[in-house]
Amino acid sequence: EGIDHRSTSSFQQSNNSSDKQRSNTIDIMKVTAILCSVLVAGASAFAPGATSFTGTHISTVSQSPIAAPRTSSRTSELNMMRHRKRVAKLGKPADQRKALLRALTTEIIRHGRIKTTLVRAKAVRKHVDHMIQLGKRGDLHARRQALGWIYDKDLVHSLFEAAPERYSDREGGYTRVLRTMPRQGDNAKMAVIELV
Repeated sequence: EGIDHRSTSSFQQSNNSSDKQRSNTIDIMKVTAILCSVLVAGASAFAPGATSFTGTHISTVSQSPIAAPRTSSRTSELNMMRHRKRVAKLGKPADQRKALLRALTTEIIRHGRIKTTLVRAKAVRKHVDHMIQLGKRGDLHARRQALGWIYDKDLVHSLFEAAPERYSDREGGYTRVLRTMPRQGDNAKMAVIELV
């Protein structure tokens, strides 16, 4: 009953202020630890022989130099973008894509014009122009190269007979791609590719 309430409240205030100081100190220590880890990770990204582009984790790079050297082979697991790789994949693996382009080239040279999708027409245009260029050249090596690409042997012989006089005044651009109406079932862009 002889307790002084003023002294109790001042004791509680001093406890509260010391708790606040302790929590502020802990917060400052946490921030300092985070900043140090960021600096170490940033510095280890520029360590010689270990960049952030090698696919290794940064925590393995920042090991002490006394540690045992790594003997496993380091392989990069980065998936880079296909910048400037302008091959039309046509949704097929390489062997099927080559067979498709050979078949389309053969049919364009045989019939003079075919209807196909716009992407396929643009992809096959290069190969048809190359075969006509080989036909204009006319030597044995060019004939064997054309026989290696076009499926029909007789078609190659007729191409080598007709191409020099038909395209004598033209130095390239032997095909024309014309857009047509989209395909009925899947609305794919269609085109007609024809010999000029």
